[in-house]
Amino acid sequence: MSVSADRIVEISVLKINPGGKEEWMTTRINPEMPIPPAASSIHGISNEDVALAPTFREIARTLVAFLEGCDLAGYNAIKFDLPVLAEEFLRVNIDFSFRKRKYVDVQVIYHKKEQRTLSAAYQFYCKKDLSDAHSSKADTEATFEVLKAQLDRYRDLENDIEKLSEFSSFNNLVDFAGRIILNEHGVEVFNFGKHKGKTVESVLKEEPSYYSWIMNGDFPLYTKKVLTEIKLRSFGKGQ
Repeated sequence: MSVSADRIVEISVLKINPGGKEEWMTTRINPEMPIPPAASSIHGISNEDVALAPTFREIARTLVAFLEGCDLAGYNAIKFDLPVLAEEFLRVNIDFSFRKRKYVDVQVIYHKKEQRTLSAAYQFYCKKDLSDAHSSKADTEATFEVLKAQLDRYRDLENDIEKLSEFSSFNNLVDFAGRIILNEHGVEVFNFGKHKGKTVESVLKEEPSYYSWIMNGDFPLYTKKVLTEIKLRSFGKGQ
């Protein structure tokens, strides 16, 4: 799997309103590229299935409107779903405000408590078999049921978005790919390569070409976006 190269072929979003009302948005998406056979063997979606489906560009603004004011949750979302979604938004020049939202990752809660897969989590918490696994709607619905069961099962888990986010998120990540993280002082540092552990601002000041190397390299668009934000902030400080 590659965050920078993969494309969304189906998306399902379950929105839980403050009063408990549930709203769904589910659609197949034409990725505008061939779907690898290995991927089709997992999710069961073929090139023919998405031939007449809308592209991400065509549904992006509807999705943004649907997610207005929402925090985000999912299964393995922080490592894969959200980074891939961020890349899709950036490809169509939509600056969706990921950094203003809380994230709850049901997989992280599960792995900290039990360490299993979604199908096993569904059986363990809900006593149900996950039929049609890897169908986006089935997986999304199962994820929500597992989260509710986790809240019922673990007395130390509170039904509070901030506390669930703190428990399930990787709070030191600055970009989803983990190329830039926060150190113990809350300062952005590189988390890879020859400058690992050095502050981003100091590297950009001492070796300006490093910015160009990353921007021209095979890095996720979201990583490049975050790096540019830090660079512009540094420039504003007179560096």
